Formats: sequence, C-alpha cells, structure tokens
Amino acid sequence: MTETTWQWDETLYAGSARHYSVGRLPYPAGLADAIRTALDLDGTGRLLDVGCGPGSLTLLLAPLFEAAVGVDADQDMLAEGRRRADGVGVLNVEWRHLRAEALPADLGVFRVATFAQSFHWMDRPLVARRVRDMLTPDGAWVHVGANTHQGVAGDDPLPYPRAPWPRIDELVASYLGPIRRAGQALLPGGTPSGEAEIMREAGFTDPTWITVEQGVVVERSVDEVTSAVFSLSSSAPHLFGDRLPDFEADLRQLLTTAARDGRFAERRSDIEVAIWHP
Repeated sequence: MTETTWQWDETLYAGSARHYSVGRLPYPAGLADAIRTALDLDGTGRLLDVGCGPGSLTLLLAPLFEAAVGVDADQDMLAEGRRRADGVGVLNVEWRHLRAEALPADLGVFRVATFAQSFHWMDRPLVARRVRDMLTPDGAWVHVGANTHQGVAGDDPLPYPRAPWPRIDELVASYLGPIRRAGQALLPGGTPSGEAEIMREAGFTDPTWITVEQGVVVERSVDEVTSAVFSLSSSAPHLFGDRLPDFEADLRQLLTTAARDGRFAERRSDIEVAIWHP
C-alpha cells in the first residue's frame, strides 16, 4: 500500500467506541512502570496522547504527569474517554476533538507524546514533524505497539478454547468481502510500514526499545469477544449496514458453539515500545 491509496474519513471507527472497554484487553500496569522508568518521569510535565481513542493509554499514563491531553478525531471515542476518566477518578486529562494533522492546535509543549495503535492512520510525515516541534528539548515520542483485541495464536494448553479468530475473519469476509475495510474505503495492502524512516526524516534519533512481557492467560466471554470484533476498524458496526443484526447473530452463534461454558482463554501478547527523541 502507498500513502495515497487510502484516505482517512470520519467513519473509520463509527460505532466502535462503546465496544472498546468491553472487547479490548487493557494495557497492563507494567507498561506505565516501564515508561516511567525509561523516561525518569516524576509527575511533572504534560502528556499528549495522539489518536487516544477512548483513553486506554491516556488514563494509564496520566497519573505520571501534571496534566494530559487526549486527541482523537472520533467524538464518540472522546465521550467514552471522559466517561472512563470519571469512573476511575482521573481528573487531569483534557479531551480534544481534532485530527492529528491539525496539530499543534495551540496546545502548547509536552514532555511526552504517545501513539498507541494509531500512527498508521495518519499523514505520518506531517504528524511526525508537527509533534516533534511540540516536544520539550528533553521530550520523547513513545510508540506503543500492541495487539489488544486478541491474544497470541498457539496450541499450548489453556483452561478454555481459544477464540476462533480465523473463523471470525472468514465470517466478516462473507459479509464485507475479502478485502479489508477501513471507513468508506478498502485497505488491500494492510496498514503501512516504514515508520523508522519517517521518524528519522522528521528529525528524531534512533529509538530505544522496551519490551513489556506478558504471557498472562486471560478468560473472555462471548460478549467480550463480540465487542472485540466490533472494536476493529475492519469490522466496525456501521460497515454492516442493515445486515448488522444478522452478522451479530451469526457471530454469536459461532462463538457460542466454539466456547466451553461460554468462555474462551487467550494468552496476552508482549508489548513493544519504541522511544524516539528529537
């Protein structure tokens, strides 16, 4: 895929926000500990979380800073972030509805900017340049690479069956076609790569890497895996149109048949963190 074959539109995650807190595995506390240690965070400075979604990473890291700003292009995601912040008592986050390409948007300077499963949806060269200029001289760009909708594939014994993700993908394709959907467009080559070159061209030094090892086995219900499917841009609820009830019924039937006592088990994958400095 090239940078010009797909363009963002506001329906990318339409209808997905309410499924995040149910269907996505939360980031572990160890991720915050690793980032705090690597950057010697002491509760000062500001955090900018770009493409923050419903605040999954924002709310985990906000207590490490004086203040945080979560930026996202989806109003429903931000509403969910505010709801979750109220629920856990995190009071130092400002939520801003705008695309990353609109930065700096008079937001000021930040000690850390984070991108978690979001950078590939943006005009990456433009965003990299603009965010670099928003960082303090000792600031850092933190890229979190994770897979939070499903666990690691494998055949090691688990207490319950693994969720049948290959069959889920086949079911989605039977409704939406074989080429991955993304908003109103198709994404035949998947999300783009080449991040390292873009970051270097924007003036960042080579990154340091952190691996947050997990391997923890978690149990998941049919409802949770159903929401995990709907939390994805490639199977966001709006894509099914008036066939949404039929798809959900078929999905739940598939999952109910594959589960044991309504439960699945998955082993959580490791999280890779790249820390770039201007």
